[in-house]
Amino acid sequence: MARYSYTVQDSKGETSSGAIEAADENEAINALQAKGYFILSISSDKGGSAAAKSGGGGGKVAVRDLVFFAEQLATLLNGGVPLVRALSLLGENSGSKGLQFALAQVTKDVASGTALYKSLEKHPKVFDTLWVSLVQAGEMGGQLPKVLKQISSYLASQAELQGKIITALAYPGVLMTISMGVLIFFIVKIVPVFADIFKSFQVKLPPLTAVIIVFSNILVHHLAGLIMTIAATYFAWTAYTSTEAGQETKWKMIFSVPFFGDFVKNILVERLLTTLSTLIESGVSILNAISVLEGVFATNVIFKRVMGAVKNDVASGKSISASFKKTGVLPNLVTEMMFMGEESGKLPDMLVTLSGFYKEQIDQFTRRFNAIIEPMMVVGIGAIVGVIVLAVFMPIFKLSTMGGH
Repeated sequence: MARYSYTVQDSKGETSSGAIEAADENEAINALQAKGYFILSISSDKGGSAAAKSGGGGGKVAVRDLVFFAEQLATLLNGGVPLVRALSLLGENSGSKGLQFALAQVTKDVASGTALYKSLEKHPKVFDTLWVSLVQAGEMGGQLPKVLKQISSYLASQAELQGKIITALAYPGVLMTISMGVLIFFIVKIVPVFADIFKSFQVKLPPLTAVIIVFSNILVHHLAGLIMTIAATYFAWTAYTSTEAGQETKWKMIFSVPFFGDFVKNILVERLLTTLSTLIESGVSILNAISVLEGVFATNVIFKRVMGAVKNDVASGKSISASFKKTGVLPNLVTEMMFMGEESGKLPDMLVTLSGFYKEQIDQFTRRFNAIIEPMMVVGIGAIVGVIVLAVFMPIFKLSTMGGH
């Protein structure tokens, strides 16, 4: 007998942890589920969970590979191919080593009688809690192919959105890098030449020129110290943001950035709505869906805390719209439409409508951002170059005036 530590959720949504003796992990899972618990995590006290051990055997799996796997598995199951055979075929023909490794283990588990969602749960680096919860709902409701199609659509939608955001930010990033490179070259190579000339003529420098020369001297003569200072600041900030207080500070700073802060918040709200609608449509209970969302927003302490508060309120009998409204994080438009969806019995449809609205908001931002960022950066960099050129030529004009006399 082995000892397994677990974290579970009961029918009221209350979370508890403990330990159980069982012959293996499957037996421990069965014993807990027989008591009506929803398992959030389970691990052996000897060397960690089986999921953790098997999850990292084949490397990271790209989203496109997971999308293809979900689509193909749904197609094969709809075509009457047995689950074990379908998993085996897809595993053998997968171009991803990580997915190939995970599916080999999943196929063995399913062939031995383990439920698919339990088999996927052992590979958290490949199949996250969203996968596990959706597949569990699909298996229990007898709609696994339909749920797999929903997973595929969800992953493809999120990947497309992420691609648009990366594309929108990539061009300005490249332009900024090139511009900064040119500026640094100018300050490091050109300004020191003029600084030596001014020094030889003992010209009294204007304040602007003096500042530019000081900055140039720092870059030329104290570069190592500057790099060390930047590195120390970075590591200090990283250490601080690894704490809950630091995470909260970081996200509050991001949300408060003009223009960009609302964009980031819209991305998070869209992800929340899309994920929640996918889970509910697939038959996952609202309480379990919110538990999954806690995992989805594990890296955002503000939204994770919101999910925890909403879960507690929903478990105590409050509606999901009232629970979200109480947190004050979601816009009134979202909570009001959630309320209307609950009243009309069409909450999933309302969530889909809302997520579509936020996707359009994100698309509009990326289009506008690309349209205005180039002229803004050209003007900005041009202004900086103009200031540096002015700082260099002001003493030269002074010298020419002195020479004229």
